[in-house]
Amino acid sequence: MIFSEKLFLIRKNKGYSQEELAESLDVSRQAIAKWESGQSYPEIYNLIALSRLFNVTVDYLVKDNDSCMIKPIEQTTCADDDLRKFILKAKKETYAGKRPEISSSRPLSHDLKYEEDDMLYIDTYLGGECFSGEEAVWKDNVPVWSMNYSGRVIEENFSGDFLKAALREVPFDKPYRGPAFYQDGDYVYVCKVDGAFDWYQGYEEILYHDVRIYECYFHGGKIR
Repeated sequence: MIFSEKLFLIRKNKGYSQEELAESLDVSRQAIAKWESGQSYPEIYNLIALSRLFNVTVDYLVKDNDSCMIKPIEQTTCADDDLRKFILKAKKETYAGKRPEISSSRPLSHDLKYEEDDMLYIDTYLGGECFSGEEAVWKDNVPVWSMNYSGRVIEENFSGDFLKAALREVPFDKPYRGPAFYQDGDYVYVCKVDGAFDWYQGYEEILYHDVRIYECYFHGGKIR
């Protein structure tokens, strides 16, 4: 497990928000976000401060030697590659691509759909500023992958266009939400994922002027 992953998990386990940790270290919220996304690395005095605050050694924070936490290497098959490619295209062609919704499948639900050959993708969610939903993929009418998510807008200045721009940058190796880090002006998007394509969970947030204004938790995996 690398430093950015350790920092994210320890902070969550200790009950600190990024704002609270930033205040404790006298750094900006954006600095914490960049450390946790692997975009930058703290100076030695901040590493020492983190070790004291969380009651762990600096060696623990910086060394990638936690054998008990090593995850098995994910074996990607051609079938997985095809599924990943389809998921990425479907995401970019629906909500992130600002495509129109289809008829509601449930009372007041928002539904989006994308089809290609024998593959079908449906994203359906409830709510607006506080929302919950599910994305799923079928192959030959058999479910093969799904993801549940739940999020909320916390403060003003939330930009749906910025979120969609971030989600259009969804990476091939982690085809779930957006990239680890994305920025446009004063808006910063951060996404952290634990696990692999078969079984994963993650968290994304948006900062505006270093203040968290949006967050979303998600989890899912392959269906057999």
